[in-house]
Amino acid sequence: MDFIIAPVLGVVALLYAYYKAVTINKVDMGTERMKEIATYIQEGSMAFLSREYKTLVIFTGILFIILGFGIGWTTAICFLIGALFSALAGYFGMKVATQANVRTTNAAMEFGMNKALSVAFSGGAVMGMAVVGLGLLGVGSLYMIFGDPAVITGFALGASSIALFGRVGGGIYTKAADVGADLVGKIEAGIPEDDPRNPAVIADNVGDNVGDVAGMGADLFESYVGSIISAITLGLIAYGEKGALFPLMLASVGIVASIIGTFFVRGKEGTNPQKSLDMGTNVSALIIIVMSFLLSRFILDSMQPFAAIVTGLFIGIIIAKITEYYTSTEYKPVREIADQSNTGPATNIISGLSVGMGSTALPMVVLAAGILVAFYVSGGSADAAKGLYGIALAAVGMLSTAGMTIAVDAYGPIADNAGGIAEMCHLPKEVRAITDKLDAVGNTTAAIGKGFAIGSAALTALALFASYTQVVELTVINLTQPTVIAGLFIGGMLPFLFSSITMKAVGKAAFEMIEEVRRQFREIPGIMEGTAIPDYKKCVDISTTAALKEMVVPGLLAVIVPVAIGVLLGKEALGGLLAGSLVTGVLMAIFMANAGGAWDNAKKYIEGGEHGGKGSDAHKAAVVGDTVGDPFKDTSGPSINILIKLMTIVALVFGPLIADIGGILIK
Repeated sequence: MDFIIAPVLGVVALLYAYYKAVTINKVDMGTERMKEIATYIQEGSMAFLSREYKTLVIFTGILFIILGFGIGWTTAICFLIGALFSALAGYFGMKVATQANVRTTNAAMEFGMNKALSVAFSGGAVMGMAVVGLGLLGVGSLYMIFGDPAVITGFALGASSIALFGRVGGGIYTKAADVGADLVGKIEAGIPEDDPRNPAVIADNVGDNVGDVAGMGADLFESYVGSIISAITLGLIAYGEKGALFPLMLASVGIVASIIGTFFVRGKEGTNPQKSLDMGTNVSALIIIVMSFLLSRFILDSMQPFAAIVTGLFIGIIIAKITEYYTSTEYKPVREIADQSNTGPATNIISGLSVGMGSTALPMVVLAAGILVAFYVSGGSADAAKGLYGIALAAVGMLSTAGMTIAVDAYGPIADNAGGIAEMCHLPKEVRAITDKLDAVGNTTAAIGKGFAIGSAALTALALFASYTQVVELTVINLTQPTVIAGLFIGGMLPFLFSSITMKAVGKAAFEMIEEVRRQFREIPGIMEGTAIPDYKKCVDISTTAALKEMVVPGLLAVIVPVAIGVLLGKEALGGLLAGSLVTGVLMAIFMANAGGAWDNAKKYIEGGEHGGKGSDAHKAAVVGDTVGDPFKDTSGPSINILIKLMTIVALVFGPLIADIGGILIK
């Protein structure tokens, strides 16, 4: 009966998300013009999601049939449920986010900072609770029904598949709109960000939701699910049935901790909203530390799992702080990029690349140290199974408060949209000052969220990799074997190829967007005077069509290549591929996310009055750097997280088949 607690707490999280959604809808939307702009954003967001999901039905159906005949119908059913739950999490989160944005604007206008923060954060909390609620409900229920982690890996595969398409599609959409709006609007036309005269402005605001709300939610949904399933798999080997129960109970108390943490996010007028958000995060983490101690003591009768969980929490906190250092306007790296902007776009870009590359060092050292600590404090020196279980628990520990982490992250794009609505509705400067302050904090929380996602992805992928070795009975990966080296090189190459494809997709879509914005400025009289309304829908359609078209190849790459390498070269070569992609993937993800975040905040630092402020040569250079960084931090970088996890889950699901028939070219 202990296993029923997990799905029950999943339902509790969903009920809390519903309560938050109802609370948000009671807040007034403001003026008719505010409602009109908000409707444009919501309709564009939901239309994109609807078209994206229709496209994914085809992929999901084909893979369902392949899994059914190739692996088993129970695994295929779990895959279908995982895909459905991932889609639902994105749908619920984005629907409420697009309802919260205009209400945040109105709250800022009528009540001030405190109320605006509350509404924006509540919108993010719906996304957070939907993710952990559906994730734990799905994993907990399916494990109760089937009792076999090999079967419920299908659930993780479904979650990861939808997540990758959602992250890539949303990332291409948002950056095509953002780049088009910035390059033509800010640089060529000289109009402010979120100016209603810019035809791409609605597409840009829609992009914040499909990329940073639905995309990030899908990313952490599959990390959350994958970490729990890998811990169940390894826990059965290390501790038997109690080892499977433990991560489910840990995730359950994590939901309670996240809900309690939301009550501590209470802003005060004149104070930095970051402190309030940090308070909620810290309270949730403290509760997890206490509860994981008790769970370790009473379920597993050992303090070793507790030590591994604390290790995971510290890894997450340290990586978040490192990310904040490299991407916040308060510290040297971002200010150096701003300084370099005085001499033009070239030096801005060189400085940003340097910051991004340098920012990989400390997180990798922290991850390496954390993996070693988690392994050995869990008894890995005496029992390797317990050590690997400890690494999996470190990932679960880091993600146990995902409800709170996602809430803080999703708050950012809601605040960003609120500022855009304020600008488009020509509200008083005091309103925009509040939303700008919320947005500035949102940029930092988004960068920290990406760092957190990368760290959790690395640990989750490693734990899933360990599960793969157990499933295919792979005890050693011999680097002197040519097939392993071949797999290693191909795996190391994949994040670069994947990034190339997604970056190129953003470039192509942005080119179309730029041409369309220029055309409207040229052919529709009265736009610049504010007497004519731009054709917003055309720009929304360009981003939507491009995103749906360009997301297919990267998504298929992650599924087809691991299976092909396993079948053609064998399970050892596939192990090499997973190892190679993990190393280069984590490095690329950190580099791209931090470089993009640093470029973005260097621009905002200059806009705050440094180096001549808005309109200066330094600002124009910073806008170019920020434009280059947009697909770095919001398309390719975060999508790599899912790439490395999805390939590992594909290997895990198809592992038994590969073990039986793999290596047909070398037999």
